[in-house]
Amino acid sequence: MSEFINGILRLRRGPWEMLASVLIALGVVMLMQPVAIWLYTYSFVVTLVGTIMFIIVSHFPE
Repeated sequence: MSEFINGILRLRRGPWEMLASVLIALGVVMLMQPVAIWLYTYSFVVTLVGTIMFIIVSHFPE
């Protein structure tokens, strides 16, 4: 866990890509759930932020 936080703080690609992937997956889950309309409402924004974040952090150093 400490290595993950250290990678986030040092702007390394691996931890940031994992965080972006989690956001994308969270957005998709929010889109497919049938319970809360507010989750469905924000699912596109969460997926979009994760996608843009993934594109940006793919240029970070290893």
